[in-house]
Amino acid sequence: MAVKVLAEASPDEVRFAELQRRMAGVSQKMLSVTLQALCRDGLVSRRVEGTVPPRVYYGLTDLGLSLEVPLAAVRRWAEEHMAEIDRAQQLADTVTEDT
Repeated sequence: MAVKVLAEASPDEVRFAELQRRMAGVSQKMLSVTLQALCRDGLVSRRVEGTVPPRVYYGLTDLGLSLEVPLAAVRRWAEEHMAEIDRAQQLADTVTEDT
C-alpha cells in the first residue's frame, strides 16, 4: 500500500506523517519497518531535512515506479476474485469450527 500511495504522489515526495495519514489503520511502527525495507530494496528513496524535528520525505525510485503496472494488475485480480476468496475463507472457518 505504501508503494501505491507514493505512486499517486509521484513525482513528488511525501512526508512520513502524510503517508501515515493516507494509510488509515497502519501503525507508525509497521509503516516505518515497511519503508525501511522498501528503501533497502531500492524501491523507495528517503531524504531527511536537518530541521528540529527532522523532516523525512519518501518517494519512489525508478525501480519503484516500474511496479505501478504489475501492482495495478494484482489489485484488479484481487478485486475481481474477492467474492471467491471470501467464500473460501468462510468455508475454511466453518471446517475449523467443526473440528
